[in-house]
Amino acid sequence: MTEIQQQLFQWQDEAYRAFQQPLIPTREPETIIGVRMPQLRQYAKSLAKGELRAAFLCELPHTYHEEMLLHVLLLAQERDFDRLIAGTERVLPYIDSWAVCDSFSPKLFRKHTQELLPYIDRWLGADHEYTVRFGIKMLMDFYLDEHFSPAYLDKVAAVRHEAYYVRMMAAWYFATALAKQYDAAILWLEERRLDAWTHNKTIQKAVESYRIPDERKAYLRTLRR
Repeated sequence: MTEIQQQLFQWQDEAYRAFQQPLIPTREPETIIGVRMPQLRQYAKSLAKGELRAAFLCELPHTYHEEMLLHVLLLAQERDFDRLIAGTERVLPYIDSWAVCDSFSPKLFRKHTQELLPYIDRWLGADHEYTVRFGIKMLMDFYLDEHFSPAYLDKVAAVRHEAYYVRMMAAWYFATALAKQYDAAILWLEERRLDAWTHNKTIQKAVESYRIPDERKAYLRTLRR
């Protein structure tokens, strides 16, 4: 067992492990150690500048779920865009759960939105489920505020991937767009431009959101298909 694996097992929480296992069905139960995210984030900070970090980031695939989480947390610390992109492209094919995918949101990307777009376009067209989910998540994280364009709604709607975790992310994206860019996003529901499943799941998530006013939620309910 590696030094990092030994450390992770020292923080194992059996109750949390039992809680996590059914939430991550794409992972074999024995590959989930049961380490809470605050502990992993602190560990990532402690490894930020050491030689162990560089060695660990060269090791793929990892055995345990928490190792994958630690990998993306460490990679998100990168301050050079080219190195971050290289590391991202390398790790994406190995991401095997929504939990790891959704924990990876490098803040540096916010400063390089134009350079990032060609990579997002490639990720959206990938075969790998979590690569596509990650591409949609990047559009949700970094392109629904000052960098928004209605064209990005088109990009997400154009994704043709039937995997459950891709479709759920697409609905999450449109629900978030309703919270941040309502005038542009609502047209997709009023004009029924999404497939019925994504349409209804978008409304469900939007109605559950604390960021959308009650009067808009009431209107959204009338648009259910």
